[in-house]
This record gives sequence, C-alpha cells and structure tokens, in this order.
Amino acid sequence: MPNPNMQDQSISAEERRNFGVVCLALTCVFIVHSMLLVTVPVHALDLGASPLLLGVIFSAPYLLPLIVAIPFGTLVTRHGGRVSMLSGASLMVFGLVTILVVPGYPGLIIGQLSFGLAQLQMVLAAQTIISTLGTGPKLESYFGWYTTWLSGGQIVGPLIAGGLIHAVGTTASSFAAMLVIACCSLVTALLLTGEAKQGRSVQWSSTGFRAQGSLFCKSPAVRISIAVTAAATFAMIIHGNYLPVLLENMLVTPTTIGILISLRAVAAMVIRPVIAKVIALMGGRGIAMLVSILSMALGMLFLGGTDNLILIGFFSILIGLGSGVCQPLSIVVLSESVDGTQRAGALGMRLMANRGVNFLAPLFFGLMLEIGGFTLSFALTGAVLVLATMLVFFMTRASKFRKAKKTGE
Repeated sequence: MPNPNMQDQSISAEERRNFGVVCLALTCVFIVHSMLLVTVPVHALDLGASPLLLGVIFSAPYLLPLIVAIPFGTLVTRHGGRVSMLSGASLMVFGLVTILVVPGYPGLIIGQLSFGLAQLQMVLAAQTIISTLGTGPKLESYFGWYTTWLSGGQIVGPLIAGGLIHAVGTTASSFAAMLVIACCSLVTALLLTGEAKQGRSVQWSSTGFRAQGSLFCKSPAVRISIAVTAAATFAMIIHGNYLPVLLENMLVTPTTIGILISLRAVAAMVIRPVIAKVIALMGGRGIAMLVSILSMALGMLFLGGTDNLILIGFFSILIGLGSGVCQPLSIVVLSESVDGTQRAGALGMRLMANRGVNFLAPLFFGLMLEIGGFTLSFALTGAVLVLATMLVFFMTRASKFRKAKKTGE
C-alpha cells in the first residue's frame, strides 16, 4: 500500500488504508486516461477526422465537467468520497462499453463525454479524501506520492495502448483493455471505509457557484492555485493530445509514440516523491511554481520545431518535470487555504478551471494547426506559458508565498 510517511503514528490504519485505495483506484483511472491519449487520435485519424474535428473530439471529455465541477464538489461533501468514486468508476465503464459497441464518431464522442465526467468525480473525491490527512510539508508529501502513483499510470498506459495497437493492428484491442482496467478501479473503490464513506451537512449557499466566486475574489492562494493548475493543464493537454498526431505524421510507430508520451510521466513521477525537498531547496512554493511553469514553457516552445526523436524526448521531460511540481503543489495550496466544509467545493472550482482549459486548449491548438502547422502551434503554446509565468510571478509577489519556506504554506 502506498504510504508517504510510515513512521507517522498520527495517521490511523484506516487513513493509511484509504490513502492506498485512493492511489490504486486513481492509478487505474489515469492508465485509462493515458491510453485514451494514444488510442483516440489513432482511432479518429482512422475515421478520417480533420485537425479541427480532432480538436472537437479531444475537447469532448471536458465540456460537461466545466459546467458541473462545483456542484459535484457539493455532492462529495454531502455524500462522502466513496459514493463519488463508485459512481465515477461505473460511468467510466459505461463510456468504454459505448465506444466498443457504437461505431464511428457517435460512440467515440459519447465515450469521451462519459469518461470526462467519470474522471472528474473520481479525482475530486480522491483529492478531498487526501486533503484531510495533514498540512504543510506532510500534505505536500501525501499529494506528492498520490500524484506519483498517477504518473505511474500515465507511464504504463501509453505503453499498453501503443503495444496493443501495434501488435493487433486495431484500436478495439486498446479500448477493450481499458474496459478491464476501469472494472478494476470500480472494484478497488469498494474498499474505501470509515470517514471516506461519511458526508457533511452543508448548505448550497456555502458551497455553490456564488460562494466559490466569493472565495476566488477574497483568497490570493486560491487564485494562484488556479492560475498554476491552468498553466500546467494547458501544457499537458496539448502535449498529450497533439504529440501523438505529430509523431503519427512523422510515420513513427505506435510503440515509439507510447514511449515518447510516457517520458513526460516518467519525469513527473521521478520528482513528485521528493516534492517537499524540491520546494525547500528552491526557496519556497512561489519560486517552485515559477520555475516549473517556465520549464514547461521551454519544452513547448521547441517541441514542434524538430523531427529529432531524442530532442522530442528531452522537451517532453522538461514538460514532465514542470508539471510534476505544479500539479500537486497547486492542490496543496488550495487545500490549506480553505476550511473543511469549503474544501471539496474549492477543489471543484479548481477542477472547473482545469476542465475549462482542457476544453479550450485543443480547440485553440486545432485552429492554429489548421493555419500554421505544428512548429507555429507549439511555439504559440510555449509563448502562452511564458505569459502565465509572468502572471504567477506578479501574483506571488503580492502574496504570502514569498514566506512559504518559513511558514510551510
């Protein structure tokens, strides 16, 4: 069972068990997610999709979560994390079955929409459960290990998908494997016990859209967290969705595509277990955020300008290192800035921003790809991340994050 601090006796056996269950269940989710990143582009190209239609297909999983993320946060608070994880896993199974039995674009889009809602439910429930386990460096360690397991899923997924497509010659084999893994996630979520099964009585007025809007306006930490996760998500969604398309156009084999996509996850996985030490060495959370976003910006700037697979791998590693710090750190910052009754709703707001970027980024890149090709499109993506680095710099400069190394915040 994954455990970031086996010597910490303040964490009960039940909490350690739930932490392990969450990590295993969400690892399955992210194996499926990363397999979709390889399989969906290949399947869509087999169907004859244009670059703009590819953007629509890639954006589909993020449309509904953009609307329902905050209400789902309220549901997690009221009914507990276990219910949300089980319903999310069931919906993921449904979506994959739909892709397999409904041919063409309808099945693919319905499956993408279903997976988007499923992933939202399970991620929101998992983050809410883990956020109750500690504060400061301890919470950084927990989320570092949690996201390390997710990175492991992101490493394995493309390798499985690429290998199956290469060996069998059809995307159906990859979708069938995803269905089996989704069922494993569903069974694992059944093992959650104790506090993970319990909800809290909260009023919609304290957790709904208006309440989250007020929290966003009043809390610098919330604004910084959302800005950081938006930047990281923008880089990862472009890299994950369009690097396979670029490599496919270069006639790279599916197995090699899977390996190159996995490099980003490998880099993120390497850095996340030691994220607390990395933050301390950099001088605090503010500097760590800036360096990580800039790392992603540099990787994206040059990714589309080379056909050298070694350089493509190097730029993918830069993006992975940046996202490896950004994502868990943004969750920790948000979790510590709100009280328990607001936490799931605030995490829902973060995921809403996340899914908004997920929805818009493929459309933006698809349009740029229609106009200027891969080199210009990836360069513009890098330029957007440079602007995001500047924005976060000015936001952290005016906030308490300059003192993060001393306070643990």
